[in-house]
Amino acid sequence: MIEKVRILFVCMGNICRSPTAEGVFTSLLQAEGLSEFFEVDSAGTHAYHEGEPPDSRAGSAAHKRGIDLGHQRARRVNLDDFESFDYIVAMDRSNLEDLAGLCAPEHQTKLRLFLEFASDLPETDVPDPYYGGPQGFERVLDLIELASRAMIAELRKQHRSIA
Repeated sequence: MIEKVRILFVCMGNICRSPTAEGVFTSLLQAEGLSEFFEVDSAGTHAYHEGEPPDSRAGSAAHKRGIDLGHQRARRVNLDDFESFDYIVAMDRSNLEDLAGLCAPEHQTKLRLFLEFASDLPETDVPDPYYGGPQGFERVLDLIELASRAMIAELRKQHRSIA
């Protein structure tokens, strides 16, 4: 039986950035034949949209790139997540700080800022596109795809069991 690497992507409301990251990352894993080695989920630091699907603009932008977000529903991070996930990846510093405040000391090393994986980018945060136009969702997709590719490459080096 394969021991899966468990990744949780986190933004504020879990309707724009983190479900997009879950969708992009999952799509890239499928394209590379790596799905069996990973479990991927997303959550928010707040419960504003709990139970709701991703923002329609995020879904539309992702769909144009062949990524389906339709099965996802927003949920809030819970304390069990810090125990069960190997990587808890925040979309921005504010959410990283929120996660650090909830997380027990023994799990702090699981917390990462997503764009740290794409070290050649000038940005450190995936911008929240919620209050902007369609171009914001496209930019978020671009950043998430770059960071996802870099994260997969790093995880392949760290976890030798991944083909």
